Amino acid sequence: MDFATIGGLIIGIGAVIVSFLMEGGHLGMILQAPAMIIVIAGTIGASFITTSVKTILRIPSYLKLALFGGKDNSLNIISMIVKMSEKARMEGILGLENDMKYVRDPFFKKAVQLVIDGTEITVLRSVLETEIAYIEERHKKGIALFQKLGGFSPTLGIIGTVLGLIHTLSNVSEPDRMATAIAGAFIATLWGVALANLVYLPLSDKLRLRHEEELASLDLIMEGVISIQSGDNPRIVNTKLMSFVSPDLRSEKI
Repeated sequence: MDFATIGGLIIGIGAVIVSFLMEGGHLGMILQAPAMIIVIAGTIGASFITTSVKTILRIPSYLKLALFGGKDNSLNIISMIVKMSEKARMEGILGLENDMKYVRDPFFKKAVQLVIDGTEITVLRSVLETEIAYIEERHKKGIALFQKLGGFSPTLGIIGTVLGLIHTLSNVSEPDRMATAIAGAFIATLWGVALANLVYLPLSDKLRLRHEEELASLDLIMEGVISIQSGDNPRIVNTKLMSFVSPDLRSEKI
């Protein structure tokens, strides 16, 4: 669980709600179904037009990634690569076949299998870079989706407010209720702006952070297996790969 993401959402949304209540408001004033429908459903519908069905179906996985993330296992990966390097120097590349069952990451497994198959270094690098490029493209689609949600949401809020004002001004025969109706019309704008700046855009930035972290991990794996294929000394391999790890984590290496 990523406490930064969940904590940030709670603090941001909570600050708005608490401030509203302190001003004398109550939740019933902002929990208006028409405003919520036009902003939430309208924003989702507009965003879906701009993307593919595959991207839409990945929304639960995007949310899971943003809210829960993944543990940084760079040190474990480095440890595995260094051990593989030692084994390859002693037993040869084919000796790594027994280690394949311990590799869980699909990219890592594919990279090691290419090494075992005797793939030439330039071809190995080209194949892995192409794989990374496709992974990067998939990530960008998720980031772009939440950016679009954040862009459409305020606009749908304004549309909801305009519709509310149209309805209000068409009933000027009841002036006593006009002030309340006008205030209610602006609830849609509140929902649109709040969702964009407290939910959609922050989640988009969090997905971008996850994207950068995974790319760093993939680059680490690629350089590691290329070093194994090159027959580099395990100590050199370890030193090279540790440059991918932040200084505060290097001291934790087992």
